[in-house]
Amino acid sequence: MDTDLSFCSRRSPVVCLHGCAASSQPIASSLGLDILKRGGNAADAAVAIAAALAVTEPCSTGPGGDAFCLFYNGETGEITGINGSGRLPRAQTLDFLEGRGYTAGAPPSPSDALNVTVPGAPACWCDTVQLFGSHKLSLQEVLSGASELAEVGFPVAEVTAHHWAKWVAALRDDGKELGGDLLIDGHAPKCGQVFRNPNLAQTLKELGEHGKPAFYQGRVAQAIVNIIIQNGGVMTLDDLSSHDSEVITPISTEYKGVRLWEPPPNSQGLAALLLLNILDNFPLKAAGHNSSDYIHVLVEAVRLAQTDAVRYLGDPDHVTIPLETLLDKSYSHQRAQRIRMDRVMEEVEPGLMTGSDTVYFCVIDSQGNACSFVNSTYMGFGSGLVPKDCGFSLQNRGASFSLHRGHVNCVAGWKRPFHTIIPALLTDSATTSEKPVLLAALGVMGALMQPQGHVQVLLNMLEFGMNPQQALDAPRVYVQYDHTTEQWSVNLEEGVGQEVAEELRRRGHKVNWPITGHKRSQFGRGQIITVGDWWNPSVNQTDPPSRVLWAGSDPRADGCAIGY
Repeated sequence: MDTDLSFCSRRSPVVCLHGCAASSQPIASSLGLDILKRGGNAADAAVAIAAALAVTEPCSTGPGGDAFCLFYNGETGEITGINGSGRLPRAQTLDFLEGRGYTAGAPPSPSDALNVTVPGAPACWCDTVQLFGSHKLSLQEVLSGASELAEVGFPVAEVTAHHWAKWVAALRDDGKELGGDLLIDGHAPKCGQVFRNPNLAQTLKELGEHGKPAFYQGRVAQAIVNIIIQNGGVMTLDDLSSHDSEVITPISTEYKGVRLWEPPPNSQGLAALLLLNILDNFPLKAAGHNSSDYIHVLVEAVRLAQTDAVRYLGDPDHVTIPLETLLDKSYSHQRAQRIRMDRVMEEVEPGLMTGSDTVYFCVIDSQGNACSFVNSTYMGFGSGLVPKDCGFSLQNRGASFSLHRGHVNCVAGWKRPFHTIIPALLTDSATTSEKPVLLAALGVMGALMQPQGHVQVLLNMLEFGMNPQQALDAPRVYVQYDHTTEQWSVNLEEGVGQEVAEELRRRGHKVNWPITGHKRSQFGRGQIITVGDWWNPSVNQTDPPSRVLWAGSDPRADGCAIGY
């Protein structure tokens, strides 16, 4: 495998009329398109893709993780969503953890069984088909492609093979062997090697035939509880059977004629909206794409938005979150006034999150419906615990919790953690009394890079006229906090000019440049499908909107966008 991961080709945006799917695996995108051609809609296709990615990219996603989706109804213009994040076991309170000797300074290791939260993805898949699907295809039909893929096998893609091997090695460093379901002869599969997962095929078949009870009760549930208890966790069958998805109303903000929609807390969608609101106070287009002024403002805005997100974001069932105040434009105007152009701000408190392995994908169908979907096991294979004969690993999303008593994201029984994964939709900024017109489904996966990525690719189109593929290809910036050195750092991808890096250092930023090869994964992996070419500055915006779909898929992953 080429360890350099050099970007040596140019890809055109995909253009099509009837339907489009974009994901990080070509096989998954293809299965989604098959569902559309068989009469399914965007929601049906998204779930088919989610299941296919669970097969083809288990080092990022699977039934043992969580999921969120946003759905745009092409007929009514209504935007709703599903929060498919799971909770901690009821018995896992702060007192319980302190009783085991854990503290804020010495929490359980990230892969500990105590960090396994109830997997929310399978319920989210079922509910997405039930609530938003066409009802022309059964759940069994939607999942059949992925089940067959797991049974027959598929050749592993290049970037996936790299991360598969990386996470297996990390888990072994922790003294924990990953389940044989996800290895070939004890090793991660190589690029091009055919991988089969018959146990996952069976799990998907059962889910298709019997719905949520097939996962949250019976054989699979018992296997989940067994492996967690064997490794010191406290999850029970009742914790699993009590789980359900939550239907959500997205939150949004307006920026220069468009409206960005994100899932509400406990997700970090708020961070993307706060970031966009702060940036609304600066002449970004005049600064120039990826110029020193542009990146300086972006970095400082990320630091402010992330600080607020970590301070206020948690499970709304457990804490009160002042969303209205935070999203008020006057609040962001005040925050923006802290930014100076000549040097970095001081004393901006950091966030606390880590972990970056997630899949994002989106579908738009011929009826104008859109489904924006994200699915994740958090850190690679998550906990590395693989329930017997189930074919998937369990997430470690509980590692997001704080053990600081009184913290908004403090651990508590039956509580959902601060969640990094966020799908997004973009509409025109119609008033609430009008039907908003869909402009795009978009997302960029990758922990705290996600809100930063959402905003960067959106600005690439909106401010700088890039098409969806160009917007994903363009070099990115990732603002990160290092708890060891207690410093913020600015990671600049290869392609950002050396003179820009040097000027940012002069202003006081700690700059890492250039980031190349597989280290590019920190900048996330995105997908975009737009309705029409509204981002094209030469288009007359008074003309009737085009029905042509334009799509792009991130070169930092193995995937593609395809349409018909």
